[in-house]
Amino acid sequence: MKLNLIRPLAFFDLETTGVNVGSDRIVEIAILKAMPDGSELVKTLRINPEMPIPLQSSLIHGIYDEHIADAPKFSEVAQEIAEFIGDADLAGYNSNRFDIPVLLEEFLRAGVDFDMTGRKFVDVQNIFHQMEQRTLRAAYKFYCGEDIINAHSAEADIKATYNVLLAQLDRYENVDFEDKQGNVSQPVKNDVDALHAFTNMNKPVDFAGRMVFNENDEEVFNFGKHKNKTVEHVFDTEPSYYAWMKQGDFPLYTKKKLEEIWTRWNKKKELSRAAKLPATPKPAEQGSPAKPKQPAAAPSKPQSRQPYQQQPKKEKPAVNVTPDMLEQLKMKFGK
Repeated sequence: MKLNLIRPLAFFDLETTGVNVGSDRIVEIAILKAMPDGSELVKTLRINPEMPIPLQSSLIHGIYDEHIADAPKFSEVAQEIAEFIGDADLAGYNSNRFDIPVLLEEFLRAGVDFDMTGRKFVDVQNIFHQMEQRTLRAAYKFYCGEDIINAHSAEADIKATYNVLLAQLDRYENVDFEDKQGNVSQPVKNDVDALHAFTNMNKPVDFAGRMVFNENDEEVFNFGKHKNKTVEHVFDTEPSYYAWMKQGDFPLYTKKKLEEIWTRWNKKKELSRAAKLPATPKPAEQGSPAKPKQPAAAPSKPQSRQPYQQQPKKEKPAVNVTPDMLEQLKMKFGK
């Protein structure tokens, strides 16, 4: 089967130093670019990650430090990779949760603005997991009836992923799928828009999954104490959360999307404040007759305030002391 494409669809796979989106680095990238005319372009590059490759990772993909000692750094080939992908939509196996966010981190470190606006994302794993729920090796065996030769080589894995999608389109054509809400549809179609919708059911904002879109297409947090709250609501009630995330150990692309929302939120606040300010009176139009001024009322004469003068105390008249008074004093004081 030939993919029904309006623009290129770039399948890509990464081998990395580990699985931490924010801190691990690419050691190999393979891209298979399926073109609308049915042709295919392939590019594979080894990358020097500028850090030691952990043994547990090397045992999986077979790439050791000596294999990439003379390989270029990602920053040296970032522009070449971005130009090869061009304006293509992106596809891969578990690509929405891992490959795409890792690639975006590398582009941001290299200072390459890889624009994601308008692209479609087809995650072949999501089709597989929702329809059959297996691994890539099992998927290839299940759909293609073969074993992957040289598994965990980026190029072998991405070719297997490409062939699995073609087989999925054949297998699930006109096949019903029932979602968790009981809605029945036939989502697996030879159409990138339909595949994008089916394999992006969580609607991620930042691909690392820290923020997702809700049913109203509002960005909501997908982790922590503010999970399921809209990002703008959290900014309203706890704006310091923005600073905490910007300073925290989050992927660069997550921080970039967070900053975009913060900027939009601040603009809304400024417009709201401006709308509440009283309108300034307009100056009289030139040429219109000036209204006669009313004669000002004569100012009332201010009352003069006399400086405060302490009034002399009035002296009490002298009292003649009587014998009875003396007796009373003696009784009072015991004298």
